[in-house]
Amino acid sequence: MTDPYDPASEGAETAFEGRMSYTDYLALDRILDAQHPRSDAHDEMLFIIQHQTSELWMRLALHELDAARRAIAAGELRPAFKMLARVARIFEQLNNAWDVLRTMTPSEYTRFRDDLGQSSGFQSWQYRLIEFTAGNRNSAMIRPHAHRPDLVAALEAELTHPSLYDVALRHLAAEGFAIPQAVLARDVSAPWQPNDDVRAAWTQVYRAPERYWELYELAEKLVDFEDYFRRWRFNHVTTVERVIGFKRGTGGTSGVGYLRRMLEVELFPELWHLRTGL
Repeated sequence: MTDPYDPASEGAETAFEGRMSYTDYLALDRILDAQHPRSDAHDEMLFIIQHQTSELWMRLALHELDAARRAIAAGELRPAFKMLARVARIFEQLNNAWDVLRTMTPSEYTRFRDDLGQSSGFQSWQYRLIEFTAGNRNSAMIRPHAHRPDLVAALEAELTHPSLYDVALRHLAAEGFAIPQAVLARDVSAPWQPNDDVRAAWTQVYRAPERYWELYELAEKLVDFEDYFRRWRFNHVTTVERVIGFKRGTGGTSGVGYLRRMLEVELFPELWHLRTGL
């Protein structure tokens, strides 16, 4: 009979008194002690962890989006491509998470739904910040956070900066494309309005990708991100309808009706609409 394998025999560290361990580095004690179900329903733990992990992925998405925006503004497109590709993969992870939540049936959710009070994913400030950063800006969406001045400040501060799409268009102009001055000097806190001249500029890129390869790749990275973002919204609608049907959301929205309206929102409309005319 052979002796049990001992990883220390090959140099693995096993003594951590006074030293940083894996648990210490990741602050796992705090993370794993952050689940506090308010009912005795078995499935509430699933619901909590689903949303907590989604918020962690959103935090990383914001980290990458902000860095990508700064890189594009500096004319450094290649690092931005890597960051935007990572954001698309993050949203792929967020999409996969819905598959886990959909294992919860309406009967199981009903057992703890009242314990949520008025809390709702509609109130996710990180999700709202992702939308604001990308370019979907609606100051009315700040109101659910009025009880938290720090969150209001973070969201309002984002509205003072050019969005990811704004900096992409400014880079397009810097490369010699005819982006109207009204677009370049617009109020960046206002919602984006589709512009025919912007679509014409992107169309020029798509008609000669070999000539404008970096701009072409930038456009496709933006489309990749929005593609996965749209899938996330669609999966959200499907999951909600599967679990609660057409009941109102806990936060007071119309539930599925509200989420279906969100499916119509376009982050980079010109990049989608130009395809029809190619």
